[in-house]
Amino acid sequence: MTVEVKKETLGFQTEVKHLLHLMIHSLYSNKEIFLRELISNGSDAVDKLRFEALSNDTLYDGDSDLKIRVAFDKDQRTITIADNGIGMTRAEVQEHIGTIAKSGTKQFFEALTGEQAKDSELIGQFGVGFYSAFIVADKVTLTTRKAGSDKSEGVRWESAGEGDYTIETVDKAQRGTEIVLHLKDGEDEFLDGYRIRSIVRKFSDHIGLPIVMDKEVMPSYDDEPEEEEDGTDTEKAEKAEAKPQPKIEEETINSASALWTKARQDISEEDYASFYKHVSHDYQEPLAHIHSKVEGTNEYTLLLYVPTRAPFDLWDRDAKHGVKLYIRKVFITDDAEQLMPRYLRFIKGIIDTNSLPLNVSREILQQSKQISTIKSGAVKKVLGMLEALAKNDSEKYATFWSQFGAVIKEGPIEDHGNKDRVAKLLRFASTHSNTDKQDVALEDYVGRMKEGQEKIYYVTGETFAAAKNSPHLEIFRKKSIEVLLLSDRIDEWLVSHLDEFDGKHLESVAKGNLDLGSLGDEEDKTNLEEVNKDFESVLKQIKDVLGDKVSEVKLSHRLTESPACLVADVYGMSLNMERIMKEAGQMMGGMGMGKKPIFEINPDHPLVARMKNEQDDNRFADLTHILFDQAILSEGGQLDDPAAFVHKLNGLLQGLLH
Repeated sequence: MTVEVKKETLGFQTEVKHLLHLMIHSLYSNKEIFLRELISNGSDAVDKLRFEALSNDTLYDGDSDLKIRVAFDKDQRTITIADNGIGMTRAEVQEHIGTIAKSGTKQFFEALTGEQAKDSELIGQFGVGFYSAFIVADKVTLTTRKAGSDKSEGVRWESAGEGDYTIETVDKAQRGTEIVLHLKDGEDEFLDGYRIRSIVRKFSDHIGLPIVMDKEVMPSYDDEPEEEEDGTDTEKAEKAEAKPQPKIEEETINSASALWTKARQDISEEDYASFYKHVSHDYQEPLAHIHSKVEGTNEYTLLLYVPTRAPFDLWDRDAKHGVKLYIRKVFITDDAEQLMPRYLRFIKGIIDTNSLPLNVSREILQQSKQISTIKSGAVKKVLGMLEALAKNDSEKYATFWSQFGAVIKEGPIEDHGNKDRVAKLLRFASTHSNTDKQDVALEDYVGRMKEGQEKIYYVTGETFAAAKNSPHLEIFRKKSIEVLLLSDRIDEWLVSHLDEFDGKHLESVAKGNLDLGSLGDEEDKTNLEEVNKDFESVLKQIKDVLGDKVSEVKLSHRLTESPACLVADVYGMSLNMERIMKEAGQMMGGMGMGKKPIFEINPDHPLVARMKNEQDDNRFADLTHILFDQAILSEGGQLDDPAAFVHKLNGLLQGLLH
């Protein structure tokens, strides 16, 4: 088969140019990481070949000695990293090298500050990968051939890391990928065998694949001095050439044993951190890790990590999970959704099992009881790690929660079997501190409950400010009853699935008839009943004005300062939930599932008291609509007709001028 030799010059994706510029300037102080990144990519390529060859061993093409080769040339000032892994086609080179096909790219660039130190962390979080080569090189040449393709289907990609790159079809005898870095001036430190070996041992010693370099082996000589021999200069030169010359031998410079197979006491924290950076392509240290071996009928080892920062694709439902599946140290897949639930999708690492056949298919993985058992065990280990972090290192747990708290809140919804354990990990803001910091555990709340309090109270809002300033909190603040302030979008779904904790029912302060039980004031209730008789005609008139906008109008005993508020039916949706559903394209009838809200008014408020004596029906109607719209706004809602609200409000204000 022949392939047309075609050389093209193509432009980089805009984001690539931006990333290259940032990387070269922000990561320069950590420039040695380029070797780690390129070796990690080579290791991934070999893993993929090994997996593909399980069902098609012709891909080896007589070369099953899998390894990564590192070489340098002082004269040419180049470093070469080559692997005999899966390789790439021309289309794959353009897809993976010419563009950043990574979700979260837009958010990544929006988050950049221009400060070198902060941007360095962000770039590491995004993953530097292949482009790290340009930290030390002013030109990079990549030559690759896909396993199973003809030698004439090789591809050469070359760029100076500026605006464009060239790509052409070439002959390549061996499959796999070779990357040649043409070093910049001043980077001669990397043209030293000892320096390269030390970097490889520092960053890549744990890779379970040989990383090799050539070394000179000097021949041994007899210890006794040779006697002077007579002869011509030509004869002496011929004898010198006949002496043994230095031999070039291939040397494996890493330990080439899978880190997770070692005993924990033989692994240092630096080893664990290096392996994390290898499997995650993260630049930062992990926050925590767990290394465990399970023996028995279902034998497996897991080495799992919690990152320090959330990846930019955390909310991308199409993003691959971070846990790689191995079977007897052979890489199988890095897209094993069956290994970790979605609410733990940020977990990175590996699971290696001896209990599955090497030729396992994706369909078998989805249906395997053994995989289900492994997943269950892995989840319990991760939850145990997070529980220990929360108990023993509150500062680290606060860091964890700031990055992954909203994801953990999916746990009680997704994982009913572990709902109680996940509930103990949850953190919320509350009126106890009145700040937006989510640091209140449900156990903390229960421990502070007032004597006679039987429920855990919460309020939801679109923003923290909306929740904190909700009029529904007024009676609770008056009686010093703590209320959880929920403003994450996921919170509405969370409380619909997490209905109790430690035997205490979770109750919204903005739903149904508020019953404070023994915390309520009987005198207040009696007074409200008496006032209700005085306001009976007012309540009816307000209901006539609002019509089908509300299901009921009643006096409120939850308000102490605001004139009015909206209350959802006890089985209906909150206004906040209705708004979220509308934004998702779900048109709701009224305040949740066709149920209209209850309109509560505060009889002690001057505006409401004025309505009792208002004789002008038009002014009464305007005041009613204004109070109703204000109640919507105080919930963080949006008015259907803002202009009408402003017009009515201006009319009342003008009346004050006369």
